[in-house]
Amino acid sequence: MKPTFAIPPTFLGTTLDASAARVCVAGVPFDLGATNRAGARAGPLAVRHASRMLVDGDNPANWRDPLTLGLADVGDFAIALGDIPGSLELIERQAAEVPHLAAIGGDHTITLALLRALAKRTGPLGLVHFDAHVDTWPDSFGQPLGHGSVFYRAILEGLVDPRRMIQIGIRSPVARAVYDWTLAQGVRIVSAEEVHESGPRAIAELACAAVGAGPAYLSFDIDAIDPGQAPGTGTPEIGGPFTWQVMAILKRLGGLEFAGMDVVEVAPAYDVAEITALAAASVVWQYLSLLS
Repeated sequence: MKPTFAIPPTFLGTTLDASAARVCVAGVPFDLGATNRAGARAGPLAVRHASRMLVDGDNPANWRDPLTLGLADVGDFAIALGDIPGSLELIERQAAEVPHLAAIGGDHTITLALLRALAKRTGPLGLVHFDAHVDTWPDSFGQPLGHGSVFYRAILEGLVDPRRMIQIGIRSPVARAVYDWTLAQGVRIVSAEEVHESGPRAIAELACAAVGAGPAYLSFDIDAIDPGQAPGTGTPEIGGPFTWQVMAILKRLGGLEFAGMDVVEVAPAYDVAEITALAAASVVWQYLSLLS
């Protein structure tokens, strides 16, 4: 086995041909939708680099190795420089060519394009959404396609079924009208405090009950994690779940019919010792372990 520092700088060092892969990993280096600190465009590179820490063997949660899944890193998607609608069209077109995609952002705006591509194949998706923010604002400071509006648009466009949608880790300031609108659509909102008080097993059971049967999607904003453990992000919020809680929830979601996922908002310029990038890589690794 190669030492970690000599592993190729792809996700988990994989070099499998995409044509033979069951799941493809792609980077989406886009952060034009960010409303606070920029830098998530550098997320894919950092997450790939950190992922090399995860190739030493099986996942002890279920004794599966994602590398045996049939995995390919297809590189980064093209974007339209300086153009949010144009970039989303490009991302959607490229995502449509991948049967099962694990995307590394990039800011959360990219999820809208990924859901547009996937929902054309599956119909409205159930959604497990980890985040500090509900992301159901009608616009992001006047920009209807910003990262704070992605699930408002996804619900209106019928890409997700809000009655099969759960948001985990929510704790940011939010307008009461936005929060009430989200609940009125049927979304189950789980605060960070509820995660701490109830524990991972109970939250996983809530997620499985909320999403139920049928195709589902996992969208993981790294700012869901407390900034003490994931500082490298554009819009940090105190009081979040810790990495052990997140991993404990994720490993209990194996009964859901996941059809794709993303991890977003890693901004390495604000990271410390790669801990945010490693957390993001571990989220993807845990997801892939559910599929193996």
